[in-house]
Amino acid sequence: MYFAALLARTEDGWEASDTELDDVETLSDLTDLAHEASVDEDTVLVFIEQEDAWFGLVRVEGEDDPRIFVSDASAAARSSYGEILTKELLGGESDDDADDLDSLDLDGTEEGEPASADDDEEEEHSVSAESVPPGPAGDREILADLGMPVRELLALESDALGEIADALGAAEVLETVR
Repeated sequence: MYFAALLARTEDGWEASDTELDDVETLSDLTDLAHEASVDEDTVLVFIEQEDAWFGLVRVEGEDDPRIFVSDASAAARSSYGEILTKELLGGESDDDADDLDSLDLDGTEEGEPASADDDEEEEHSVSAESVPPGPAGDREILADLGMPVRELLALESDALGEIADALGAAEVLETVR
């Protein structure tokens, strides 16, 4: 089960809103949600959490590229919304690249091309969830200027989003949408 919320920075502090991720299929969709919540193109944080297995943060500011942090890339890569974030962080393939892969057999050779004996000996290099390293990934300083130092972000375990909101001074507004 997922929990997702948006925290938008305003002149008066933070405003929180829960969000549905049903229509989110790409990072661009997630960024669009953040832009909709933005007040005067101020900072918007998208929180995504999957039952204490992992959490992700996307920070959107104006037209800048989104900044992303995932607490456990390996766990996130195994979930639909986490996969969106980890693909971006790990240089995931575009839709065009996926079409190119369709013409390859499972062993990586083109259709009809015989596999060589050397191919059998080589280790397969896939971009599957199993090949994603465990642990944090992304912009570790995503919240440093907002009051949460890197070492504290990396030490978070249970109720990470609550602790982040507390460090940002937004715990009360986040609780209203939980």
